Amino acid sequence: MFQRVLICTDLNDGLQRLLRFVSSLAAGGVESVTFLHVVPLSNEQIPREDVDQTQAVRDRLSALLTDVPAGLEVNIEVVSGKAVESVLAISKNHHSDLLITGMPRRNVLNEKLFGSNTMSICQRVGVPVMTLRPQLIATLTDEELDLRCRHLLQQLLIPYDGSTAGRYLLDQIKQSYLQGKISGVKACHLCAVVPDISRDENLTRLERQQAEQMLHSVKTDLETLGLQVSARVLHGDPVVKTLEAAQDLSVSAIAIASDSLGKLREWSAPSFAGEVLRRSWHPVIYFPMSRSPCC
Repeated sequence: MFQRVLICTDLNDGLQRLLRFVSSLAAGGVESVTFLHVVPLSNEQIPREDVDQTQAVRDRLSALLTDVPAGLEVNIEVVSGKAVESVLAISKNHHSDLLITGMPRRNVLNEKLFGSNTMSICQRVGVPVMTLRPQLIATLTDEELDLRCRHLLQQLLIPYDGSTAGRYLLDQIKQSYLQGKISGVKACHLCAVVPDISRDENLTRLERQQAEQMLHSVKTDLETLGLQVSARVLHGDPVVKTLEAAQDLSVSAIAIASDSLGKLREWSAPSFAGEVLRRSWHPVIYFPMSRSPCC
């Protein structure tokens, strides 16, 4: 498991509940966990920190913290300012190697009009980001949340298309596993989707064969790490079929990467990774490309 985790909560996403399960996170390999809440500055002519609210939130979070095992570092940060900048700064200060944040359901238009802190963080951060739906956290009992914290990344669904982003994702997963960051991963489920756009049956058959060969090579590579690996080729819309695969399989999270998330072309042609982040009810772990850590 990643060793230094930053959990960002707005207190509406339910992630503050994880304060009661820091021992479960430690059992999964976490050595340091920081909980962060950002209090917006006042809307006065001269923005200022709301000291009373900041202290009230700090007291509320501190009251939830229980059962801290020996050897686990736990920090509670309540700061005033802009959410994204505060997350990046705290992540850098604590040398976080994984961010966990909530992810409200929004489409591209909503993001352009109202913004999305989570998507902005994904676009700017240099370490993996794991998103959890508030609705998921809300439905989990304490017993279920305990198990979730112990096995955050036990089984990964890895959509793969052979692209630059896909190859980068595989490299990151292999490196993270070898470095012990995701040692809790026991199984990987590879998924390739052949777009159902061709009416030529021979061409479709050829594309499927090529996808099967591609996945076989990747499957063999991952199996050398000692992982259980399955592979399947599907037909249809890549986003829809990937999300359906997540429902059919016993997955802990969907792993993705992107070289276009947040770029201008996302407005007219949303990226696969962006749509998975926006539409998945399953946890998603996003590996950012070509950025220095925490900057």
